[in-house]
Amino acid sequence: MTNTGAADAVRLTDVRKVYGRRENQVVALDGVTTQFGRGTFTAIMGPSGSGKSTLLQCAAGLDQPTSGSVRLEDREIGEMNETELTRLRRDRIGFVFQAFNLLPVLTVRQNVTLPLRLAGLRPDRRKVATVLDRVGLGQRHHHRPAELSGGQQQRVAIARALISDPAVIFADEPTGALDTRTARDVLALLRDSVRSSGQTIVMVTHDPVAASYADRVLFLADGRLAGELHAPTAESVAERMTHLGAFVDELSAPGKGRI
Repeated sequence: MTNTGAADAVRLTDVRKVYGRRENQVVALDGVTTQFGRGTFTAIMGPSGSGKSTLLQCAAGLDQPTSGSVRLEDREIGEMNETELTRLRRDRIGFVFQAFNLLPVLTVRQNVTLPLRLAGLRPDRRKVATVLDRVGLGQRHHHRPAELSGGQQQRVAIARALISDPAVIFADEPTGALDTRTARDVLALLRDSVRSSGQTIVMVTHDPVAASYADRVLFLADGRLAGELHAPTAESVAERMTHLGAFVDELSAPGKGRI
């Protein structure tokens, strides 16, 4: 069911992304229409090459769709110039990646406040302390990345994404480089950000356990939507992924519409 626009943090309408030209064309997204409601946690899953990362990049304004519409907080991303896009990504979007992307010469505090300083803003000490406490790094303000575990480094990246109160946090395989226990701690932290602060999180993952922390799982196959799952469990997600080939066959059958 489609939510009303006012309830959506991000809305994609008939988004198509094609790379290459003519006989060398690769269709990464093929008419995707979906939305990500405010204060929700959505996982995106699908086989390799299904369009997961392309969907994330288009939704975040990191890549422009070939056609279709992407709206963030009811602003049409495709109508923005590069300066406006840069400002939007800086002020209203947070990013968490598998590679933590921390600057090794900066302390935890300096890494977290870097987006604010790049925007010419003076960080509020109390707010920074609150965010670091939230991610469990209240005693690590002055440590550098090399002095932290992988899980702690990812927590710094999450704090950096939270510091500007973004409308949406996009996470691309945020637990891919972490051990199982640490990954679950990080996922619980992301889920808590949704529940306690009303963040909207969109996460690409290949892991059914990671997806089970989300409110909804969106499945892609061959650049098209292949269904979704609400209140997922690791088992239900794994089963759906196992049968995803059946979704692809159904989508390809004559007379069948897109899901």
